Amino acid sequence: MPLLSWFNRDADLTRAALAPYRLLEPVANLSYGEPDSPNMLIEGDNLDALKALLPYYAGQVKCVFIDPPYNTGSAFEHYDDNIEHSQWMSMMYPRLELLRELLSEDGSIWVTLDDNEAHYFKVMCDEVFGRKNFIANVIWQKVFSPKNTAKHFSVDHDHMIVYAKNAEAWRPNEMPRSEKQNASYKNPDNDPRGPWTSGDLSARNFYGAGTYPIACPSGRVVPGPPNGMYWRVSKEKFLEMDRNGRIWWGADGNNNPRIKRFLSEVKQGVVPQTLWLNSEVGNTQEAKKEVVAIFGDENFMTPKPERLLQRVIHIATKEGDLVLDSFLGSGTTTAVAHKMRRRWIGVEMGGHARTHCQPRLKKVVDGEQGGISEAVEWQGGGGFRYYKLGVPVFDENGHIRDGIRFEHLAAHVWFAETGTARSTRAKKDAFLGEHNGTGYYLLFNGILGDDTRSGGNVLTRRVLRSLHPFDGPKVIYGEACALPEEQLHELGIAFRQTPYDIKAR
Repeated sequence: MPLLSWFNRDADLTRAALAPYRLLEPVANLSYGEPDSPNMLIEGDNLDALKALLPYYAGQVKCVFIDPPYNTGSAFEHYDDNIEHSQWMSMMYPRLELLRELLSEDGSIWVTLDDNEAHYFKVMCDEVFGRKNFIANVIWQKVFSPKNTAKHFSVDHDHMIVYAKNAEAWRPNEMPRSEKQNASYKNPDNDPRGPWTSGDLSARNFYGAGTYPIACPSGRVVPGPPNGMYWRVSKEKFLEMDRNGRIWWGADGNNNPRIKRFLSEVKQGVVPQTLWLNSEVGNTQEAKKEVVAIFGDENFMTPKPERLLQRVIHIATKEGDLVLDSFLGSGTTTAVAHKMRRRWIGVEMGGHARTHCQPRLKKVVDGEQGGISEAVEWQGGGGFRYYKLGVPVFDENGHIRDGIRFEHLAAHVWFAETGTARSTRAKKDAFLGEHNGTGYYLLFNGILGDDTRSGGNVLTRRVLRSLHPFDGPKVIYGEACALPEEQLHELGIAFRQTPYDIKAR
């Protein structure tokens, strides 16, 4: 498989692994709505934020949507989009690696870009996600009229590149039939089965099922071969369909027979297509109007319309699924996910998270009626927790920092050992749980209520007797171990010393 090469590529391949695990510190006065809401708005660099999320959400995100800087050479007010190509690749590669780890096995990632980087990005994604997991390049018609000032072509579209974590496991939700698709169904004969459309009964050649003449109600005979028609069904089947009123002869009964297909019997969902017209999912002008309605005169250069995100989230998720956007921008992804009753995580850097994303999401919780609100019958509710990035869990020497709580280290130990996430609501207990037949324990911060050296954080015989029983191999983390190697082997215990044996994934 061909690989991209760019300046500093070798360092970028390890950047995600070397990023520190940072704490996520709640900011109570910026949180809003239901106090136990699972939704998270995170302020900070998205590389560090994604790494901080791994111990809690690895393998749980059903849909990632990101709208990263397009690298167009323009200087945006809220983004430095004038990033040299190699720097842009350096920014995206480690973040894609972390986003892949956060995706569930049946999850998908959707990335909007223009022609400046889209085709390079496709090759990069082939490397990170695997070429077999490429799903589609969706074309979004982002404008509704040509730009006559364009030097060569008026660019009417953006790309939306879609990959699955595992293409074999991922299945899109079907799209509902549109009014335009149903418009061809009529009921000129007042059939009690409702609107219908007609389909051709004739076959193109002798491979058809029928080679017989047919008499119309008017008396006209439609001949069979060799000088007449081949039919798609046998004579017996045709006569049965005619008795059941499933043949249309025209209003005067003199037309060649056609099959009646009823709307009530048509599959109501349609497979998603790769061409998304602005009449169906909105355009940039619509998106800017939505943002102006929320922020007043404040504007963004490249907002996405809520209808566009509605279609993405409809295809990729169901109610209650987790949606993540780590380039949150004006907050459209999380606003739409909230209105569609999905759980969400949004990441945005600096004060922009406070001045734009947080106020917008407060309005959504309060029942804001712009965008898709009427279409999805949104009336408000729910809430979100606001977080900022704190200090790394480990210092530059690999030691656990002072002030790290048991639940923080427990999440990292569990993720390092199992590669899976530990719930933020997990019980605070030395026994972290069982995974693939092995039990995992952590002795830290006096979790057993004993801070003395002979107990608490040190594995002794007394401590071992007090631990939650588990019949199988065990991995126990602690500051020290007072048991001999022979006894550990006999009891099926692998002891790991903190912090030295805690491996960062």
